[in-house]
Amino acid sequence: MAQFERSARPNRERSDDDRGGPRRRPMFRRKVCRFCADKSLKIDYKDLRTLTQFVTERGKMTPSRITGNCARHQRLLTAAVKRARSVALLPFTTANN
Repeated sequence: MAQFERSARPNRERSDDDRGGPRRRPMFRRKVCRFCADKSLKIDYKDLRTLTQFVTERGKMTPSRITGNCARHQRLLTAAVKRARSVALLPFTTANN
């Protein structure tokens, strides 16, 4: 049996900047629910212009963490998209060619 020698990694000199202090989170702007911000906007299954903004081109509903909708309006939006699909105003999926 051959015995392998482990070669120790050479110690790397670290400057004070590389010591690993507290990591900072990237700053981002909080998304605002557009239905809460503009009270005149209503969620309706017949309003395809509004609904298509929350559905991808593949037919998937966009989650609230991406759109910025609050939980209440996201639930109403989900119900409206499902109603529009069942009445054939929106497609369930797209055709894969």
